[in-house]
Amino acid sequence: MESREIAEMNSNLEKNATLNTDVNDVQNDVAAPAETPAAEQPVSEEPTATPAPVEEAPAVEPAPAEPEAAPAAEPEPAPVAEKPARVDYTAMGKQELVEALEGVAQRPIDTIRDEVAAIKAAFFALRKEEIDKEKAEFLEKGNEEAAFAVKDDELENRMKEILNELKEKRAQRNAEIEAERAQNLEKKQAIVDKISEITNDPDNINRHYGNVQQLQQEFKAIGAVPATAETEIWKAYQQAVERFYDLLKINKELRDYDFKKNLEAKQQLCAEAEELDEVNDVVAAFRKLQELHNKWREIGPVAKELREDLWARFKNASVVINKKYQAFFEERKGKEKENAEAKTALCEQVEAISTDNLKTYSAWETATKKIIALQEEWKKLGFASRKLNADLFARFRKSCDEFFAKKAEFFKTMKESLAANLARKTELCEKAEALKDSTDWKKTTDELVALQKEWKTIGPVVKKHSDAVWKRFIGACDYFFEQKKKQHTNVHAVEHDNLKTKRELIAKINAALEAGDAEAGAAIVREVIAQWPQVGHVPFKEKDKIYAEYREAVDKAFEQFDMKGMRANLANFESSISQSSGDKVYHERERLVRTYEQKCSELKTYENNMGFFTATSKTGSSLVKEMERRIAKIKEEIALLEQKIKLIDEKI
Repeated sequence: MESREIAEMNSNLEKNATLNTDVNDVQNDVAAPAETPAAEQPVSEEPTATPAPVEEAPAVEPAPAEPEAAPAAEPEPAPVAEKPARVDYTAMGKQELVEALEGVAQRPIDTIRDEVAAIKAAFFALRKEEIDKEKAEFLEKGNEEAAFAVKDDELENRMKEILNELKEKRAQRNAEIEAERAQNLEKKQAIVDKISEITNDPDNINRHYGNVQQLQQEFKAIGAVPATAETEIWKAYQQAVERFYDLLKINKELRDYDFKKNLEAKQQLCAEAEELDEVNDVVAAFRKLQELHNKWREIGPVAKELREDLWARFKNASVVINKKYQAFFEERKGKEKENAEAKTALCEQVEAISTDNLKTYSAWETATKKIIALQEEWKKLGFASRKLNADLFARFRKSCDEFFAKKAEFFKTMKESLAANLARKTELCEKAEALKDSTDWKKTTDELVALQKEWKTIGPVVKKHSDAVWKRFIGACDYFFEQKKKQHTNVHAVEHDNLKTKRELIAKINAALEAGDAEAGAAIVREVIAQWPQVGHVPFKEKDKIYAEYREAVDKAFEQFDMKGMRANLANFESSISQSSGDKVYHERERLVRTYEQKCSELKTYENNMGFFTATSKTGSSLVKEMERRIAKIKEEIALLEQKIKLIDEKI
């Protein structure tokens, strides 16, 4: 998998994903060899037809002289400056690495490849460690991972500026090389023209022997020419030289000696070319073949009767390697096409993920998991073609970045909303606490009721503060109403009113039983059950009787309306919250928490009161059994409330 794509994907909002990018580009752009052999194609390019070695043209028997010189496929390499001692850049800091790169950049562009790569790798390894540390500290403070953003780094910017300057130098150097090769072609063509002019004067051919030798040396000393013209200029040069030597009629014995020496050299090249068929590395074999072709050109001709067969042997060995090389790139093209199709499909899948309907944390997290899964699939894919690969990655990264940017905005908005709600509820707590000690019962009651209504209009707060702020608010309200209740003097009248209210509640249950409507009856029973604990004390002599009537009515309702199934209750509740919006769910949770606390308080009261009764008397035994039944019922209700709160917490 390409390092540049993987490093930038793993986080949309994390700038450290860019630390490993462009490493290969820097190595290729900054430190490429000064001259690339014309016959050799870079591995990453599509294969091209390999120029076949020029077959020697038949020639008449030449006079004794130096055998024709083969043109150099490459210019003689310029003296290379002695490499400085190897430096351990991994032991340097970022500032030292930038300064080291500035120093290296002053040297010739063709000599600094390894050092530039080592400095860049060391620098961005340090930079990645810094970002990982910043991110860890950021998360330790309780921040969201998606909100993390990398700070700008001046040394990193300077490092990239120097690397860009080196790329420009490389481009400039390449332009100079192309210009030099064009000039070399003109020089070589001029030499070929001069040799051709000499062969047009056969009467004075011997006088020009020294001149031709000098021209041959000059031709060999000239550097490389454009690859497209190399074969043609070599053919023209060889033909001109052979015409000259044929006319010169060199001594046959010396000629035969040269032929024999050249034959042995070319036979060795044929053997080496044939051995390349056994090399598993196709690219390495192809490059070696180019070296053999260059050597073939430098070797002079052999006897005319052997030339055709010898050339055919070398050519056939070359064809085998060239076919393998071509098949290798054809196979790679097919794989690149498959990768391009797979990457295009991943881009379409990311683009199809809409953020318009993501309104809750869980919805965003579900979508985030899909994005991350697609990114993992992307990492497993290899390169597409050079033409498409960069565009596909840019398209994929753009879609991912847009998603995570919208997610960050959502979390920011929700955080601000929850904080604002907490501030408003805290303000209501302060107001309620300021009123709790008031003895102006009517006015303060109205004000507290108004505060409670306002509380219901405020949206949810962060879950870790929800219970605490609610307990604070309800505690102040409960304190006031408890003090108010103590001030009521006509307790007897109140108890009779409560008795009347409880009889009315029992009458509602009995009416529902007579109506026989299960759904409506169950709703009435739930309403009565919720209201019954809110009704105050009744006269003591009526207490057991009224409760027995209530218990009998409720038991009949439970049996008739099939209300004993907690599982069905939870299933209906879960279906209800699944269809509710986020705000409604948060309000429902707060209501359930309040009810839960009330039930816990009620249970504690009953359990404390158990200590005041004894089972030694008939009356005491009856009261104990009744309270035990009430305690069991409250525990059942508390368990149901706990399950409902748990369902809501799992949803949000």
